[in-house]
Amino acid sequence: MAYFLTMLICFITSVLVTPLVKKLAFKIGATDRPSQRKVHQKIMPRLGGLAIYIAFIVGIVFLDPDNVYEVPILLGSVIIIITGFLDDLFELSPKVKLAGQLLAAFVVVVFGGVQVEYINLPFGSQLYFGFLSIPLTILWIVGITNAINLIDGLDGLAAGVSAIALITISWMAILKGDMFVTSMGFILLGSILGFLIYNFHPAKIFMGDTGALFLGYMISVLSLLGFKNVTAISFIIPVIILGVPISDTFFAIIRRLLKRQPLSAPDKSHLHHCLLRLGYSHRQTVLIIYGMSALFGLVAIILSKAAAWVSMIILVVVVLALELFAEKIGLVGNNYRPILKIVRGIRYANGKMK
Repeated sequence: MAYFLTMLICFITSVLVTPLVKKLAFKIGATDRPSQRKVHQKIMPRLGGLAIYIAFIVGIVFLDPDNVYEVPILLGSVIIIITGFLDDLFELSPKVKLAGQLLAAFVVVVFGGVQVEYINLPFGSQLYFGFLSIPLTILWIVGITNAINLIDGLDGLAAGVSAIALITISWMAILKGDMFVTSMGFILLGSILGFLIYNFHPAKIFMGDTGALFLGYMISVLSLLGFKNVTAISFIIPVIILGVPISDTFFAIIRRLLKRQPLSAPDKSHLHHCLLRLGYSHRQTVLIIYGMSALFGLVAIILSKAAAWVSMIILVVVVLALELFAEKIGLVGNNYRPILKIVRGIRYANGKMK
């Protein structure tokens, strides 16, 4: 009951604070202007993540989820919020933004002890990461932080996908009896849903990097805490939960490598851009990606309960389906269609044999 009450308090706080943050954004010049690679057509305030963070802090004070990880996570969140705030205000260089993310990750991993030290392999053996534990964990946090930031391209998209991921993480934490991850998940969920009222299409305010970096940071940390030192199959679960932002980032990396572009180069070929080009409306595109996120969450829950061999089959099917989907909508490029070319080759061969 306390979790739902806290979520309601965070929701109400976010609803009340967001209009004030909107006024602040216009006053200090934290706005997003239209450009060739952006979808919106007018100047928009982009400091909305500050409202999410204020509601989050209110939830922390109210519920007080006392845990050894609480202080390091909050310290890291302060660093990430400052980084996002400064970027929304001054548009920091990619190197400076990355430095802020690395510092936040360093605090929570090195001082907070949030690390994946080993995974349990089949037949009773264990795989220890040793000295790679810290860099791998930092890489995960920074990677997910940027993945959430990359999908923040349409009204309500990053907020909705984050909310769906948090629902999945919180539900699985409840099943495991992890009250800290559950409480943090509910606090964040209420804060996001209150902001989403103003952020869903047509948006009145953007979350900006203040919100996208903060949500990416928190989701990456909570997913680690929920699945620390687990089985080889369970280790994939947080990857599946965050399947939409991770796959979009993965295909963006492939796309830029094939085009010999810098990995930080912006473009209009992300998942939401491709769906828009196929003729879906702004709202339809967001809802389709919500549905994909929910499907990934459902798969993650099934994987957590399935036998190892069933999990392997599901993973293979998911990977193949994702690759086919990416090729079909041109997520990497119109010329990148290896599996579709093989399928066409087989059909052509069968046709000639007949």
